[in-house]
Amino acid sequence: MLDATASQPPTRNLRLLLAYDGTDFHGWQRQPGLKTVQAAVESAIARIVGEPVRVYASGRTDAGVHAHGQVANFATSCPIPEANLGKALNDILPPGIRVRAVDEVAPEFHARYAARSKTYRYRILQTDLCLPFLWRFVWHHPRALDRRRMAEAARVFIGEHDFTSFAATGPTEEGDLEPSMVRSIFASRIVWRERNGLLAYEVRGSGFLHHMVRNLVGTLVEVGRARFTPADVLRILKARDRTLAGPTAPPQGLCLTRVEY
Repeated sequence: MLDATASQPPTRNLRLLLAYDGTDFHGWQRQPGLKTVQAAVESAIARIVGEPVRVYASGRTDAGVHAHGQVANFATSCPIPEANLGKALNDILPPGIRVRAVDEVAPEFHARYAARSKTYRYRILQTDLCLPFLWRFVWHHPRALDRRRMAEAARVFIGEHDFTSFAATGPTEEGDLEPSMVRSIFASRIVWRERNGLLAYEVRGSGFLHHMVRNLVGTLVEVGRARFTPADVLRILKARDRTLAGPTAPPQGLCLTRVEY
């Protein structure tokens, strides 16, 4: 007797490297009645492979937040070669989303659970004028900031800490209600690009809490405005009290740049 499954193509686990402009999306995660990156990607894949799919990302980005190096994976029995699939997806995806690469990975690979670190970059434009083609990707803050003090304060975050003071109430960026607020930060620095007036905050860590990077940025800007000192930032970190830290920076300056495995 023939095996009924013998003619079925094997299931493949495909990994996507994605870039997207988050301005017109309500974040990564699928939400009923709202335009999200996950919904757009899943819909495009389903049209091509002829079957519904569930796409898992390294972490969810909030509404208005961008990605240059988001990683996601999905299972499919479709035999289309990876390069052809990537081209087909880019033909039908909205222009604000692009597949940078597709490759087949081991069945056990999971974009979220296998991630070892993520890097985010937040850009602040310090020029008097923000041109129309920049506003979607920067926080326009023309007032003077003390970059040296901000750099000193940024180093406070390096190491393993409880980041309760810098987390919004609710789920983590991965979407779980996790009891632990402890995260490891491997790098945290301020970069100044005088030529174009861009001040960037770059942070690399094991993972991030909901709004954590934007809250770090908001607090660093308060340091730059002399409302906090670097010593205050250490005190706020140890206090584990969100009300003591700075405001949440707007989403458009934030971009997920890299995920490491």
